[in-house]
Order: sequence, then C-alpha cells, then structure tokens
Amino acid sequence: MRGSRRPIRGGVEGVMAAAVGCSGGRVWMVVVPVLLVVLQPAGAASAATLPVVINTWAFRKAAETAWGVLRLGGSELDAVERGCGQCEIDQCDGSVGYGGSPDESGETTLDAMIMNGNTMEVGAVADLRHVKNAISVARKVMEYTKHTLLVGESASLFAVRMGFAYEDLTTQKSLSVYSEWLNQSCQPNYWKNVIPDSSKSCGPYKRPEEVTYKEKQISRRSFHNHDTIGMIVIGGSGTVVSGTSTNGAIHKIPGRVGDSPIAGAGSYADSTAGGAAATGDGDIMMRFLPSYQAVEYMRMGTDPTVACQKVISRIQKYAPNFFGAVICANITGSYGAACNKIPGFTQFHFMVFSPLLSHPTEQVVDCI
Repeated sequence: MRGSRRPIRGGVEGVMAAAVGCSGGRVWMVVVPVLLVVLQPAGAASAATLPVVINTWAFRKAAETAWGVLRLGGSELDAVERGCGQCEIDQCDGSVGYGGSPDESGETTLDAMIMNGNTMEVGAVADLRHVKNAISVARKVMEYTKHTLLVGESASLFAVRMGFAYEDLTTQKSLSVYSEWLNQSCQPNYWKNVIPDSSKSCGPYKRPEEVTYKEKQISRRSFHNHDTIGMIVIGGSGTVVSGTSTNGAIHKIPGRVGDSPIAGAGSYADSTAGGAAATGDGDIMMRFLPSYQAVEYMRMGTDPTVACQKVISRIQKYAPNFFGAVICANITGSYGAACNKIPGFTQFHFMVFSPLLSHPTEQVVDCI
C-alpha cells in the first residue's frame, strides 16, 4: 500500500502516518497524527506561489493597493501603477512623491519607471516637475509614445498633454527642510573637487585650475529617510511587471537623475525569468545595473535571495560603503532580498503579499 503525500511549508502542519497489518484474517490500519515542525532559516528561499506582490521598505499600503487591483481583476501593469502611485499620494517617508527631497534650489522633482516583462517595453520620466503622478506619466510614455524616457520640463509638458494637472510640488515641510539646509552651510551636498570648499560653504562652486581628487567616499544618505519604492508584481499567468517612483536624493544638484527611472538599474522585468528592483544610493548602484543582473542570475536558475546577494557583493567590491538593497522574484513566485551592511543600516525591511498570506507581510533580511 502506497501512502499519499502533501507538501509541507515552513511552520507547523499536521500530517498522517499509516500502518497496515493483518490479524485473524482481517486487514487493519492504524492512522496516527504526526506533528512536523519545519523551520525556514533567515534568508532561505520563500515558498513559491502566484500571484505575488513585493516592494521595497515597509510600505504596507502600497502592497495592499497593488494586491487589491489584482484581486479585482486588474492587470499587473495596473497593480504596479496603483501600488507605486499610492506611495506618491502618501508621500512615503518623504522620499516618494511631492513635497519631499528638495534639490539645491529648493524644488522637488520626481523620477519613475514601469516595465512590462511580456513585451520588454519601458516607460520612464526623470526630473519631472509640477506633476504629482510620476508613475502614471511613465506609463503614458510607454503606451502613447515610441520613446522610453522623457526628462525635465519637457516631460512635464507631455504629462499636461496627457491630462495631468500642472501644480506646485513644494510643501511647507519641503521649504522648511530646504531652509534648514541653507542655514547649515548647505551640508551635506553632492559637490567635490571644487572651490570654494563644498564641505564648508554653499558656493557657487567652480572648477579649480588643478584638481586634487579625494579617494574617500562619504555617504550623503539618511538611513531614516529610506528611499525609492520599487515594486515587482507577478500575476497568476506569470506576467512580470516592475516599477519605481522617487523624488530622488535630498539636496541633489538640479538636473540629477539617479537609478530609479533607468531600466535595469531601478528595476527590471522579464516574464521568462523574473523581476528585480533596487533602492539606495542610485548614483553608485546605477553603474552596475543590479536589477538587470539579478534577473539574469535568476534566468540561469539562481535562487532569488542568492541572486540579490550576488549583485550586492559585486557592488561591494568597488564601493564597500554604499547604501543599498535589492528585491528579487522569479516566475514561480519565489522571492528574496539582500542589502549592504554599513553602520546604521544592518537590516532591510520589505513587503510581500501572496495567496499564502492573509495580509501584506513585512519581512526582514540581515545585510551582508
């Protein structure tokens, strides 16, 4: 007699063990309940199931919104747009949406992208001004133009033509942050090798006749302030979509564009392999295309957690003190994350919603 088996997931689950025998011409069977405890160590591969929503940081409402779209029959593109858009509305941690991260001129500008893993189409905007709905404008770039990325005031004019409101992104809070920064001699900032000394004054700066390069890198990022929302949605049919939205580095030089709106850097989606999204110091991370690289690792069969760890390790070789993390998910619904361990940033929190979960769950990984 061959016993039946049921899959066992992490946690506690009851199964049945059967014994068969014969006595006095009668066949008897004893069924005994057995309690098995299966522990999933930190960093182990997640249970694979679809659909799945995963996003950077503990942005719970974003995950809830994306999942709600899927539950009501919306597409994966709709889910990513609405999920990231929720963070733009909520001004998640001041690092997404209007009224946050003023640049050196005191203005808030936005970057966003969305990628369709079925068609490999991308829509993105960078240095977007006077329009609040960056992720939605990015989707319009994908759906109504043959371009991939629009930037600056021209991107804003495009948004207006698509029906978006032209409005001020500045708030009283962002003005206060800007004023405080000016009163602190514009510290910190993103200039180097200029005169006057950018570590002591607000400039204006210019290039010296002879440049002496400084090798030491100093992180300009506030760990409390978090960063970009990056989101991956994989539908029940295996369609992969990714997206990002951010207001960029606080006190950045006007015109600066980070990794968030760059395909392969901020996020990447391929329905034949999986999706990934990055968060952190975009000026460093975009040089390594971590999201693209993570998806390619998963294409070769690498576990999502290991894929994330490998791209973090690669960046560490060149910038050991960088601030950043990556989330990854493959087309089976298995997911993982990794981050670079530096003082003040030893763990990374991210959100997951899947059929195995009754609500969006905050998960944590230890940085490497």
